Amino acid sequence: MGSKVKLRIIVKGIVQGVGFRSFIRRYATALGLTGYVRNLPDGESVEIVVSGPEDRVNELIKLAKRGPPAAVINNVEVEPYNGVEDFTDFSIRYD
Repeated sequence: MGSKVKLRIIVKGIVQGVGFRSFIRRYATALGLTGYVRNLPDGESVEIVVSGPEDRVNELIKLAKRGPPAAVINNVEVEPYNGVEDFTDFSIRYD
């Protein structure tokens, strides 16, 4: 098990209305990760904030680059997440 990381991932493309958030939550939960996924107001981006062992987070990033069958991924940006929240599970946010 690698060191723990907390990252913010922005996925752009056809990622809203195609089951992308459920796809991410399902795999994040299976990998034992915490955080959240939500649509961004631009209509073409999804934000993932994820915390967990680096190797498992990297696995989720690979899955995000693929997405569910109906998704079309144009770009994935990964950056450190500096928020102070401690997540207890992985959720879909609707804010």
